[in-house]
Amino acid sequence: MEYIIYNQKYEKDVVALWNKTLFLDQIDVDSFRNKTILDENYDSSLCYLALDNDKVVGYILGMKRKFPYLEKGLQEDLGWISVMFVDKEYQNKGIGEKLYLLIETRLKELGAKKIILASYSPNYFFAGIDETNYPEAKDFFTKMGYVKGENHYSMGKDLSDFKMSDEINEKYKALMDKGYKLINFNYSYALELIDFLTKEFPGGWKKRALLSMSNKTAEDLIILVLDKDDKVCGFSMRAIDGNLERFGPIGVAEEKRNEGIGSVLLNFSFNDMHKKGINRMFFMTTDEPGKRYYERNGLSLIRIFTDYHKDL
Repeated sequence: MEYIIYNQKYEKDVVALWNKTLFLDQIDVDSFRNKTILDENYDSSLCYLALDNDKVVGYILGMKRKFPYLEKGLQEDLGWISVMFVDKEYQNKGIGEKLYLLIETRLKELGAKKIILASYSPNYFFAGIDETNYPEAKDFFTKMGYVKGENHYSMGKDLSDFKMSDEINEKYKALMDKGYKLINFNYSYALELIDFLTKEFPGGWKKRALLSMSNKTAEDLIILVLDKDDKVCGFSMRAIDGNLERFGPIGVAEEKRNEGIGSVLLNFSFNDMHKKGINRMFFMTTDEPGKRYYERNGLSLIRIFTDYHKDL
């Protein structure tokens, strides 16, 4: 068995093994490339292959920030393992452990004091370990000393027959009576939105909005809530990775969260997707309170992801 730093000549083989092994998380070459070697923090010393007579049988990708992540900065003490997999025919032979230790050792050398599984932002593939569908991953990382944390929930909704309920329409009218407005993004609110996200949702959400604005897709993908003073106090977004069915993020200013704005914005976003012929929506992750909230708005559970981390 040979362990080498990732070489792009194996790109298609890695993607093929990914799709064979991570059967619920299929990926294409472009998406793989965009979230690995084209990530600004990609480091070749944190990406390895296991080869058996030049056949790819394992892959691992670690991450450590080289560049500040907006308001979150460098997060110097943190490292991530974004993804790892071994061909099922080669599992339980020590290959995964060898790959893992190569990355853990290097992350320590780079100053990491804690490793987090999967949830590296902004280019994460998973929100944690799916213990139900990949129990071997849970067992492996537990053996390697990882501690289980909180659950995160992926949820979705059929929009093919969506229509605004009378209750939501009444809530919307009540908001309008208070001076609120829901509008599709336009660039006259660009700075206002940036300031709102910097204050309320720094990091990944702001990054997604900035990319959408620079790519000139924001007018189609973002909905804003404006208060009586014409200030942004809520926003929703979709298709952050190009998948038209992927919804989120969505958020309301903390001081405005008891006025029913969130449910109106959520349903207006669904209606906007439905009008565009998008018949299904899903989002990657929410917490336990979020799960209960979305269930009240007609969403169903798709998958559960669990945090795992290790202090070094």
